[in-house]
This record gives sequence, C-alpha cells and structure tokens, in this order.
Amino acid sequence: MSIAIIPAIDLLDGSCVRLLHGDFSRCKVYELDAGRLASDYAAQGAEWLHVVDLAASRDGPKADTRPLFRLLRNAPQSVQTGGGVRVADDIQLRLDRGASRVVVGSVSADQPEQFAGWLDHFGAERLVAALDVTIDEAGVPWPRTHGWTRGAGQDLWALLDFYADKGLRHLLCTDIGRDGALTGPNFDLYRQLTSRYPGLEVQASGGVSGLLDLRQLATTGAASAIVGKALLEGCFTVAEAVEALS
Repeated sequence: MSIAIIPAIDLLDGSCVRLLHGDFSRCKVYELDAGRLASDYAAQGAEWLHVVDLAASRDGPKADTRPLFRLLRNAPQSVQTGGGVRVADDIQLRLDRGASRVVVGSVSADQPEQFAGWLDHFGAERLVAALDVTIDEAGVPWPRTHGWTRGAGQDLWALLDFYADKGLRHLLCTDIGRDGALTGPNFDLYRQLTSRYPGLEVQASGGVSGLLDLRQLATTGAASAIVGKALLEGCFTVAEAVEALS
C-alpha cells in the first residue's frame, strides 16, 4: 500500500503554531513564514497542504482571515483548509479564495444532516469530514466537538454508517490523545476505518514522530498522513518521507 504525506500548517494571528492536544494555552510559536514553508514543502514533493485557521476556530466570524487567504493565494500546491467552518458561506468563501478542499469539523460530527446537505451541494471531492475522537475503555472511538469540549452524541461507527449512504469521500480522523504529542499514531484505529469503510479516503492524523510511523501507517490502508509537529521539529523532512514511502 502507498500513502501520501500532507504537511500541516496551523495559523494563529499570522504565525505558524502547534497546540498540544488542541489547547490554546499550550501553544508553541514557530518563527517561520507560512508562505515560504508551503513553498518549501511543495519543492520537496508535497502535492497537498493542510492548513488550519486557528483564529477562525477561536474567534468565529470576527477572526482575521487575511493570513489564511494570503496563504491560499500563494501556495504552489493544492490546499485543504479548515478551522471555524460553521455555515455554507464559510465553505464557499474558502473555495472562492483558492482552497481545493474545505475541512469541516464540529458540524460534520454533531450536525450530520447539515453536513450531508453540504456534501450534496458542494460535491464530495470538495469537502473533508474532520472527526476528532477519544477512545473509551472498550476501544470505541467517540467524536468530540467545539475544541474537544463536547461529545457528538454518537460513536464514530454510527456516524460513519450514516455517512456511508451520503457520499462522503474524504475523512480526516484524529486520535485526540495522540495529537501534537509525537507518541505514534493509533494504527489500529486506521485499520478499523479502512476495513469497515473501504470507499473512504482516510487521512490519518495525530502522533507521527518518524519515518517508521509513516511506513507503518502505509500498511493500514490510510490514503494519507497529516504531519505537522514532526516536520516543524525536524524529526524528518518531506523529501525524506517521500523517498521512504516511494
């Protein structure tokens, strides 16, 4: 099996940052220009870029989206972007500004009928359902929403059973316990996802710390791996990942 690497850039107040477990109080700022970073990732072989607008997640309609739109305008590769996507107009604006795909988190988890309508309206290739999960003692994954502060009311399997008939194509699934921690991905979660829903293009997110993690993810059936902190911390480069996975 092959797997693509998708570098992640988290934008907050114009800076590249990483949050630990999604906590704004545990934010590390990297002195890097997002546009140059995107170009560097593209030059090394990354055909896609994942961009999270944390300002939009935090501030909603009041957020300063200029850094995001500048990055969408200048990034040489295809970009999927999320953060603060709450209404259809948020999707349309990002597509109009150059996004190839828009990532929808909380709405896809706790308003499935609404998101299914967006799938029908915008098309399954333009949208990504981003489902962030915690794993209970029985091994069942449960989506969390609104900065991981609320439960979605049903487990991941029930939610994806619903979407199986609605045309969902792209799923980004993050094990919250692994996010930003460099502790290794939840390989079993992605094996279950690809086995249960072979028609989904699964994007694995959370925990990648080295090339060995990427090679092991490639055996799960996941289509791509979202990698943020490991690249920013110099654990490996995009070029090394592309070579290791080729």
